[in-house]
Amino acid sequence: MTFFSSTVPPTLALRIAYLEDDPLIAHEVSDWLREAGYDVQHYTDGQEFARAVERGGADACLLDWMLPGLSGPDVLCRLRLQLGANVPPVIFLTGRNAETDVVQALESGADDYLVKPLSRPVLLARLQAVLRRSGSTLPAARLRLGEIEADCSRRQIFVQGERVELTDRETDLALHFLQNVNRLLTRDFLIQTIWGLRPEVETRTVDVHVSALRRKLRLQPESGWRLVSVYGRGYRLERARSADEGPQTVPPELDD
Repeated sequence: MTFFSSTVPPTLALRIAYLEDDPLIAHEVSDWLREAGYDVQHYTDGQEFARAVERGGADACLLDWMLPGLSGPDVLCRLRLQLGANVPPVIFLTGRNAETDVVQALESGADDYLVKPLSRPVLLARLQAVLRRSGSTLPAARLRLGEIEADCSRRQIFVQGERVELTDRETDLALHFLQNVNRLLTRDFLIQTIWGLRPEVETRTVDVHVSALRRKLRLQPESGWRLVSVYGRGYRLERARSADEGPQTVPPELDD
């Protein structure tokens, strides 16, 4: 198997802001996107969604139409007013299939329009198309970090050529860290994106999974990479630096 190899950390995963109030649809679509290598933030409230996008929290937006509070078109209108030409690519995902609805969405600034029920390959292809047109780089399907190799599309991870047996949650965590090297991933962010905002999930659950991941992937200083705990916040995968190396530039953290 051939892997992408580089001496620099892999490209950060593209961030998809997803607005959908149906939990079953949201769970399924979020899984599709994460398995394709995207970093998904799911929202059920239009105002919260708009605030996150306005803070620069998305490379692309997926919008449902009918929502409590702000509707999908209302959200897009607000983003256009606040961000102007800097609104990320927008795709509507909706059950409304009238020609007038499609025209309204596209004329208001949407980049594409998909009618439910959704098709996984069509959604991913359309998303890649709008990202390509916007100049964004698609997430790497395969990546390498020191002794660790990952096939993101197959959700398989190897250490020194040997496949590592991971649970689904551990695999989700590993891919998030490998695609966000040097970026702090807060516990709240990990609970929201991996455990789906389940209220019974405690921060201790994240700590236990991270500890298992650190052991299974040998993320210790002697391997050249380490998964460090940031007290009171979360975790960051970073290069293990020697004492004579200079300071390290740290990208913004990913929070909820």
